[in-house]
Amino acid sequence: MRKGAILLALAGLIVGLMAAPASADKNVKLNVLLNTDVSDTIVAELGDYGKVKDTLVEIDAVFMTAKESKVDDITALPFVAAVNPDAERNGAPVDTVFVDAFADGLSTWDLDAINVTDWGFDNRQVPYDGTGVYVAVLDTGLLDSWRQYFPQERIAEEYAASFGGGGGEKGNVSEQPNKWEHDVNGHGTHVTSTILGFDLGGTPVNGVAPKATVIPVKVLNQNGSGWSSVIAAGITYIGDLKAGPLADSPVVINMSLGGPELDAVEQAALDYAIAQGVIIVTSAGNEGAAGMGYPGAYEPVISVAASGWEYEWYASSWWYTLDVPEGFYPEDYYIADFSSRALPGQDLDVAAPGSWVVGPYQVNRGQLSYYYLGGTSMASPHVAGIAALMMEKNDTLTQAQVESILETAAIPMGAGCLDVVDPNTGSLEPVCWGADATGSGLITADAALSSTP
Repeated sequence: MRKGAILLALAGLIVGLMAAPASADKNVKLNVLLNTDVSDTIVAELGDYGKVKDTLVEIDAVFMTAKESKVDDITALPFVAAVNPDAERNGAPVDTVFVDAFADGLSTWDLDAINVTDWGFDNRQVPYDGTGVYVAVLDTGLLDSWRQYFPQERIAEEYAASFGGGGGEKGNVSEQPNKWEHDVNGHGTHVTSTILGFDLGGTPVNGVAPKATVIPVKVLNQNGSGWSSVIAAGITYIGDLKAGPLADSPVVINMSLGGPELDAVEQAALDYAIAQGVIIVTSAGNEGAAGMGYPGAYEPVISVAASGWEYEWYASSWWYTLDVPEGFYPEDYYIADFSSRALPGQDLDVAAPGSWVVGPYQVNRGQLSYYYLGGTSMASPHVAGIAALMMEKNDTLTQAQVESILETAAIPMGAGCLDVVDPNTGSLEPVCWGADATGSGLITADAALSSTP
């Protein structure tokens, strides 16, 4: 090798050696779960390995930033139970609605399918409406215009909250006063509309639990994504409410969100809230054969797959003019191709309508609008609403009991195929699914309530 080439090679090696540590040893946001109580001594010792940003003392968790090279050292500390990077999660004054609930509102196909309502108005088919039950919607929060969609009486403004920060920002998790009602995404508003119903330009549309009280908790940012540390803070907040001012009230959480890994701190928050008596329902995920998202795949929570109805697009106004046949015929339903299938070690519980559900969804800020949305995000609030009806009937039920009742009451749905109208082409297209897509089957409100002691 010539001298010049040798010098260039050496120079490249030196540059490579100088650059490698910088790229290989970057700062990471870590969620640290302790095996003991958080203390000043532990926080100080962790500070020797990085910068402590925040703590969640209820679940013995610490949020910190550190170099990647320090992760093994932190993991080896005697008071550390688990360490993992923060995981990404993808979940103005206006006129008010002049009623306090939509229990006599218009039926939609999805509510008819789960036997909450029948065709038309004022037709509830179950003797419960969610009265006295709080449903926390951990999501993007509510749009500025939420008072034009929902009765103010149905939104627990005194408990509404917003949490931000996390691994994608400065690392610390912080509360953000009043931001819960200044969402620009719309996802949380659409999810809430399935539970409570909504005002459609003066026409009341029914909900699964129209007299429940929703607690909006913003844990996802304005583009609909977020971090597991922020999710954990939101879950813990609801657990604290259940342990404190809402100790005598049933509380359900809906989480239409998820990501590919289960964060140890997020798991601890779920366990904490369940231990306080909170019922937790989550979406299964929209990854199809790639598997379920978390926290949905975590066994103790109630996870929901997205089902559809054969006649969804039979007419342009199918969502309110078509009467779903009584008796519930599972052969008329399918599992959406996007709905996550359960991989080994993942727990999928039940299926509910999640294909083209109508609700408030604004694409232009300040302009009221409504859209069909499809996803397990839309399926989950159907089951959270059913859980609220169950808790109204029997407020002593535990998470495990609610899950067991739902699974037992579900109508089994095996693997299969169904020809469904493609709304874009008008032609019939086959939709197929395996047994890994259905959980225990399709759940209806009447069956769940009949099985509730």
